[in-house]
Amino acid sequence: MLVFMGKGLSLTRRRLLTTVVPVGVFLGIRRRAMTTMNTERQTSETTPDARARNQVREIEDVYRSPGLHWVGDGFRVAGYFSAIPDVVRRLSPFLLLDYHAPYVYSPTSGRRGVGVHPHRGFETVTLAWQGSVAHHDSTGGGGVIGPGDVQWMTAASGILHKEYHEERFAREGGTFQMAQLWVNLPRQHKMASPRYQPILADQMGIVNLPDGAGVVRVIAGEYRGVKGPAKTFSEVHLFDARLDAGGKLELPFPARQNVAVLVMNGEVGINEEVTAREGDFVLFKNAGERISIDAHAGSQLLVLGGEPIDEPVVQYGPFVMNTEREIAQAITDFNRGKFGHLED
Repeated sequence: MLVFMGKGLSLTRRRLLTTVVPVGVFLGIRRRAMTTMNTERQTSETTPDARARNQVREIEDVYRSPGLHWVGDGFRVAGYFSAIPDVVRRLSPFLLLDYHAPYVYSPTSGRRGVGVHPHRGFETVTLAWQGSVAHHDSTGGGGVIGPGDVQWMTAASGILHKEYHEERFAREGGTFQMAQLWVNLPRQHKMASPRYQPILADQMGIVNLPDGAGVVRVIAGEYRGVKGPAKTFSEVHLFDARLDAGGKLELPFPARQNVAVLVMNGEVGINEEVTAREGDFVLFKNAGERISIDAHAGSQLLVLGGEPIDEPVVQYGPFVMNTEREIAQAITDFNRGKFGHLED
């Protein structure tokens, strides 16, 4: 069930961040809406079929890159989840994917990014490939991430944070490529203490594929016995895969888990069924477990997988909870200053 209160809201970070509480803190209020989603699955989807382990995972759809929009004045992104029907259920525990394809910024003496804003009830995950971003939050957490790094921020019970191009990068300009994911938290952890995980490039799990096919960086979860460094509250798999032309990548995921692949560059064949090119987002059905990817050219992929959180989802701007009452409490707590203080 999906209910909108007020005008329609597409699931992009620009609109989520501008759908804020009454006081309006950072980008101004242009739209107000509350989204309620029941993510509970039918029994037939959660009952694993033993034969599925030997079956090829079926492809649900291939989504082309959506139109670009700006988040603040520093992030020129494509919000992929806005194009996918029933996306909160189909891609749980993931709530949002904003991909910033390579883009050259001119030098500036000013700040580019997003000022102070709140979050509660989920995690933000920022992956850097080119350029660098500075993060600060109201718990005192923060730092700078550059190429190959990841920042994993758990908002949980409530946090204020800000994100800007790192000062030297802004001053010199250059190519910027990043992605941000929002990852839901299970009910029992939504009011946990906030935390910040700076994960550097040299901390990633590394899997070198057979026959020199390429390499997989394991950020979260596990691939071929190699675990990623990120600490998560539910089962989340996040891989950054680079394939050489002619390379092959095999991905086994239980049928009950939600799985998708973003092609950041190159061209790949998937399950000998479809060809996915740069900018394509491939969503898989919960049927079958084996995914086979063949690189037609040198390619880079972002692989998302995870155990669905089968709980109601109620979203209001930067707050993601289980009930409308909890959303109302988040607004009250924010207005009373319970998320802490952070200077812009």
